[in-house]
Amino acid sequence: MEFMPEPYRTKAVERITLLPREQRIERLRQARFNVFKIPAADIFIDLLTDSGTGAMSDNQWAGLMIGDESYAYCRNYITFEDTVRDITGFNHIIPVHQGRVAENLLFTCTVKKGDYVPSNNHFDTTRANVEHQGAMAVDLVVDEGLDPKLDAPFKGNIDLNKVENLIKKVGRDKIPVGMLTVTNNAGGGQPVSLANIKAYSELLHKYGIPFYLDACRYAENCYFIKKREPGQQNRSVKEIAREMFSYADGCTMSAKKDGLANIGGFIATNNDELAIRLKNMLILIEGFITYGGLAGRDLEAIARGLVEALDEDYLAYRTEQVRMFGQMLLDEGIPIVQPPGGHAIFVDVNGLLPKFPRDQYPGWGVTVALYREGGVRAVEIGGVMLGQHPDGSEHFPEMELVRLAVPRRVYSMAHLAYVVSILKKIRDDKSLVKPLKITWQAPALRHFTADFAEI
Repeated sequence: MEFMPEPYRTKAVERITLLPREQRIERLRQARFNVFKIPAADIFIDLLTDSGTGAMSDNQWAGLMIGDESYAYCRNYITFEDTVRDITGFNHIIPVHQGRVAENLLFTCTVKKGDYVPSNNHFDTTRANVEHQGAMAVDLVVDEGLDPKLDAPFKGNIDLNKVENLIKKVGRDKIPVGMLTVTNNAGGGQPVSLANIKAYSELLHKYGIPFYLDACRYAENCYFIKKREPGQQNRSVKEIAREMFSYADGCTMSAKKDGLANIGGFIATNNDELAIRLKNMLILIEGFITYGGLAGRDLEAIARGLVEALDEDYLAYRTEQVRMFGQMLLDEGIPIVQPPGGHAIFVDVNGLLPKFPRDQYPGWGVTVALYREGGVRAVEIGGVMLGQHPDGSEHFPEMELVRLAVPRRVYSMAHLAYVVSILKKIRDDKSLVKPLKITWQAPALRHFTADFAEI
């Protein structure tokens, strides 16, 4: 396979070490078989997340040196605000230290017990923040998005009929806000079409329901629109992004993804009254409205990263690297969610281990096996992450996935080829994946801290 060269060159390197297998086994025991708890120094290839794990550019590092650490209205906030408004067009730009705080602010100020919040697929922290308010996070992705083998261009689309049926069933007053995740992370990193975004916006607004985007991977989504959606090929990614945001009333954003930064995010809105409540809550839990828990230098790095993320040479390589990673796995007979998304490859565990009992957490078992056999860290998106419900019951999602998230501008194709070799080993000897039971779990977001034992 011919690889597309990176549109950058390496200026600094960080040493990584592969521990001997015996030591990896011991690290798993010490972590009670939860890869979140393994020290990063003991990880060889870390594909746990693409959030905040990317490499910043020389331009971003230079921006750190002009950080203005004034408490209120530092010059970096002015640059940050101007940049976000130029891309999104929203009136109120409120910084936060990461995306889940933006979610917390939005749902604290809009959602009450007994409400419903529709989306294509809520990711873990979004769902948890909705449920923390006593509301129900409802996933309404199109049926194509539930078939990992189906190769369709926009499997992240939300099903408009399902949305309208929900509105009619529970009543408009029970739906204070509609969400849409672009790209659709929990559904395999699949993009959402511009036509679907516009139609969803029109449907919500017909009923007077505000529409907010979870926009942490907005640039990747807009690049897929440019490449896959008829009539969009001759537009710039920035133009597509501006139109996409124009259909929404606001957005939440983790700048640790398509902000190319290691920390930070924002919530944006056109609602003047809501903005006041958001800012008052921000001051209570994060800091003043112009720094939101961030240093001035971080605001500068985010502003520069948001611009860099729109560079189409960067986006072409970013999406092509992930596509090639997925193709290498498919060539080895390892089932994945198709087509590959923009930030990660999602191994279809139900396809890889069709006879493995769901209540023994096969996806989690694959993450354990990846570390034990190769020092690779990944994350399960299946029964552990999404199976726990607020009433304590357990209902397994249709898809059992292991996400191999590719940090931006960090790993080469040789690193990813190594990961493929470890998955080949697991494919050839499925006994390497052991059944698990949970020995301790938190009442929400259990995957971050749960303890396991192999059966």
